[in-house]
Amino acid sequence: MDAATGAALLSALAMTAIVALRYLATSGGFAWATARIRPGLYASLGPQIRKEIGWSLLSSAIYGLPAGIVAWGWQAKGWTRIYTNVGAMPLWWLPASLLLYLLAHDSWFYWTHRWMHEPRLFAMAHAVHHASRPPTAWAAMSFHPLEAVTGAIVIPALVFLIPIHVAVLGLVLLLMTVMGVTNHMGWEMFPRALVHSRLGGWLITASHHQRHHEQYLCNYGLYFRHWDRLCGSDRGISRL
Repeated sequence: MDAATGAALLSALAMTAIVALRYLATSGGFAWATARIRPGLYASLGPQIRKEIGWSLLSSAIYGLPAGIVAWGWQAKGWTRIYTNVGAMPLWWLPASLLLYLLAHDSWFYWTHRWMHEPRLFAMAHAVHHASRPPTAWAAMSFHPLEAVTGAIVIPALVFLIPIHVAVLGLVLLLMTVMGVTNHMGWEMFPRALVHSRLGGWLITASHHQRHHEQYLCNYGLYFRHWDRLCGSDRGISRL
């Protein structure tokens, strides 16, 4: 093994550890909050939660591999379009790139998620995620490896195509992580005034994604509801 390959492998291992710790900290934090805000909600779900954690830690390795290679390629080779100097792009590009990444990620997620509901793929892979009945804060990364691969490649691919400041990239990853967890935790953390507002009608929160886990063939998005609305797959929200 040459030095470059070894460095890339070490980066992948380090990123796997970071993804796993991020999952444990975020899901654990919201599970702790659930136990205090909605005591007893997960009371009978111990065996299910253990499976969710196991699948999620496996997914962490699958997410960590491309992320680690990208991190190494950025720092050692300058392969990506990640930048650190704020002045390298106009200031308006900071929020624009955030929105562009979220829209691109949401589009990828919507269509791959619908694809995962094709009967053969559902039985082969996506059924692992839907085995969480009801979903919990630990279920956000509970994926079969095939599904984990589809989720792991999108952000690493985008950094080769669309310029993004490293801090904005960090914010994208934070939003991805927090929304992935909170959309599954079985209760609504956002105020009813927001969820039922005109703005809330375009955003995905736990109330919207819970309906997906109840009815399966609807509400496929991750951040926004525009694809569900355009494609006739929006079925409203659940009462949480």
